Amino acid sequence: MTDHPVLHIEGVNKIIDGKTILKDIHLKAGKGEIIGLLGPNGSGKTTLIKLITGLIKMSSGSIIINGFPIDRQFEKAIQSVGAIVENPEFYPYLTGYENLKHYANMHSGISQERLEEVVGRVGLEDAIDDKVKTYSLGMRQRLGIAQAILHRPKLLILDEPTNGLDPAGMKDFREHLRELAKEEETVILFATHLLKEVEDLCDRVVILQKGRVKSSVSLTEAEEKLETALLEVQPQEKALQWLTENGYEAWMEKGLLAVKAEKRQIPALNKQLVIHDIDVYSIAPFKQSLEDEYMTLTAAMEEGDSDVSAD
Repeated sequence: MTDHPVLHIEGVNKIIDGKTILKDIHLKAGKGEIIGLLGPNGSGKTTLIKLITGLIKMSSGSIIINGFPIDRQFEKAIQSVGAIVENPEFYPYLTGYENLKHYANMHSGISQERLEEVVGRVGLEDAIDDKVKTYSLGMRQRLGIAQAILHRPKLLILDEPTNGLDPAGMKDFREHLRELAKEEETVILFATHLLKEVEDLCDRVVILQKGRVKSSVSLTEAEEKLETALLEVQPQEKALQWLTENGYEAWMEKGLLAVKAEKRQIPALNKQLVIHDIDVYSIAPFKQSLEDEYMTLTAAMEEGDSDVSAD
């Protein structure tokens, strides 16, 4: 995270017709970070995106993009934003290049070299002179990325961008986004309800539920922290006793032996178990999946917070 985040959301609230749609939203995003905005339908994802892009106004709080507050310096703030909302729309009887050129004419400073650069970045060199009506959905999504990044935005917002893509198209789409984040240091805010997409693409996930940020989870944390390993060992009772006596936190989990340990400790732990006549058949990491955590968090939210109603 940089000292000056590309996107800085502070204490944002949105009230419509007396209903609280978003409540006390806080979010920071630094260069090249890919953040998944995850939540069920009605959690407030689309409302938050509309606030960031200036389509609607917040009731209170602040949204700063690339150093410019969106409520006071909208034009300068929005210059740093690109967006794809679901399936991007183009003129079907124009070629991909003609569509991009038309969009480029609405911005200043987009050179021919930049046009060619983004076409190469999204892998459309062989199809850019074909009419868009002949494009597959995946190709239109790639053209959408090209259009959204032509003006070198610092922030790219994607609202359910993989709708309708097959698995191969989704994989291709993810690869282009990773390259964009790495090569141009673009912050990507990826709003979806698909947990698998978030796990496969994002550095961090922000979980929205009933208009509130329920959790922010890093998906790229260092592996040297204390984690849980699942051990298939025999005899289990002897192994459990030895681990407990030697200061490890250990317990039975789904027929296997679970133990808290740092990754670097595992080889020595394995060696000690064998020395003490305990057969070790396998050792594997045991982590609560994002799906498990998401279900736990959202289930907990269902028990309260009835004052928030997100659309």
